[in-house]
Amino acid sequence: MTRPQPATSSCTRTDRLSRSVGAEIARALAFALLVCVTWSAAQAETAKLRVATRIVPPMVVEKNGVLSGFSIELWNSIGKRLNRETEYVVLPDVSELLDAVGSGRADLAIAAISITSEREDRFDFSQPIMNSGLQILVRGTAVNVEANPLRELMQLFFSRTLLVWLGIALLLILVPAHLMFLVERTHHSGIIPTKKYFPGIFHAMFWAAGTLATQADQMPRHWIARIVAVLWMFTGVVFVAFYTAQLTASLTVQQIKGPINGQQDLVGKTVGTTRGSTATGYLNELKAQVREFEKVDDLYKALLDQQVDAVVFDSPALLYYTTHDGSRLARTVGDVFHREDYGIVFPTGSPLRKQVNEALLGLRENDTYQRMYEEWFGKR
Repeated sequence: MTRPQPATSSCTRTDRLSRSVGAEIARALAFALLVCVTWSAAQAETAKLRVATRIVPPMVVEKNGVLSGFSIELWNSIGKRLNRETEYVVLPDVSELLDAVGSGRADLAIAAISITSEREDRFDFSQPIMNSGLQILVRGTAVNVEANPLRELMQLFFSRTLLVWLGIALLLILVPAHLMFLVERTHHSGIIPTKKYFPGIFHAMFWAAGTLATQADQMPRHWIARIVAVLWMFTGVVFVAFYTAQLTASLTVQQIKGPINGQQDLVGKTVGTTRGSTATGYLNELKAQVREFEKVDDLYKALLDQQVDAVVFDSPALLYYTTHDGSRLARTVGDVFHREDYGIVFPTGSPLRKQVNEALLGLRENDTYQRMYEEWFGKR
């Protein structure tokens, strides 16, 4: 009599089949997931990069809707090395560029963006793409500036040169006045009518001031006082001659150079710059009256329309303006100050930063960077 097969054998075969099918399904899902991840990574590597920028010649120039300039050419070369296409997003100022990068609306930003400690706390920067700094722009000889006699007179009265000469004149009045007071007050018919210091010294100072201006109306009686008077008349002639020559020279230089020739002349002046520029904080420290403008072109227009006394902005942009559209209309004065570097801005932790730095170093090593720099700024 045949015994029935145990049920456990059938169950074992079923379990093995189930496990085999499950393993196949798991492998299929893993393969599909790998394909998806690989495809997504490939898509991310070939997707267009959104690059925020702003119009600020010669870094970024727009003509007939086409962007060019040093920053644009530099990024195009970097993009080729990364094998990535670029979609440019043009924004009005640095603040908008930083907001676009911070909010994710742009992958990076490039233009005339200064690297500062404050910005480094919020963003990552590439290696410097240019050494720059601030400079002062004033109106040129071709601008017809309407004369303001009252303003020029006030500038003359409160000029450092006039204050120095007034100090010298006061000294040249006080010294002979005291000599004259001490000698003439003892003479019965002297020009000092009293022996008291007050008001006697005022009579002596009046005489000394008149003598210094070669307009003395009395001669002292004492022989010592007369010797002093003759010497002081000669001193007065020399003083007036020197003062006239100095005043004429100062006015001539001011007409040629203008009232603003360096940072020290910006105190109390109305100075224009762009919104979000690093120049704003520096000008506030100088106690200048700062006016901010949205666009660089508005900044230049305000200077030519006499809305501001001077413009403080990035040196490369100002030099480019004075040799192109602003030739003879504006000129730079003083040396470059508050030196700073330009860089490319990334969100914190962006993987693009390392790739861009490697590409930038490659462009420097094969002299591509140097050729682009000389094309836009000339040889250094």
